[in-house]
Amino acid sequence: MELIQNTADLSAYLAADEVIDHHHPVVRETAGRLAAGAVDSYAYARAAYEFVRDAVPHSQDSGDPRVTWRASDVLERRTGICYAKAHALAALLRAEDIPTALCYQRLAHDDGAGHAVHGLVAVRLDGAWHRQDPRGNKPGVDARFSLDSERLAWIPDPQSNEMDYPVLYAEPHPAVLGALQAAPDRPALWKTLPTAL
Repeated sequence: MELIQNTADLSAYLAADEVIDHHHPVVRETAGRLAAGAVDSYAYARAAYEFVRDAVPHSQDSGDPRVTWRASDVLERRTGICYAKAHALAALLRAEDIPTALCYQRLAHDDGAGHAVHGLVAVRLDGAWHRQDPRGNKPGVDARFSLDSERLAWIPDPQSNEMDYPVLYAEPHPAVLGALQAAPDRPALWKTLPTAL
């Protein structure tokens, strides 16, 4: 699949905003700590990915009812669903001048009743975009940082009306951000997740 930037301006994928707030002290401190042990951009990107994947539990897996959407809140509270974790990883990568996009998949619910949009990031290293899934591993999910071949949590099944969206967004998709910001808690969010983009 060919990934498509929604803006030609690569600097948009380095920008800070209300969601990907990489200027925030919590993001800067976390990025600085991770960068101190990294020998290059690739090592830093892997360390940031593994930190968000492993040190920030997915709130559905951990049973945490809080909804986070701003990168600094995700890192400070150490909780979030896939979208929030993608925002946190994007902020950490952009904090170290690594262009990072938000991207999405449409996946069937575990119980087969309908679909939901799943959030990922794409990182630009070695002159190309590489999708990464910081959702967090669990039984049956083994996502890894890779520039060679994708190691995502899930591969969409077209027979189940699942799909990869090829667009790389510089900012969160409005449907995703709207659902996160409107939800009083995660159980409510689960009922209002976008089903398609």
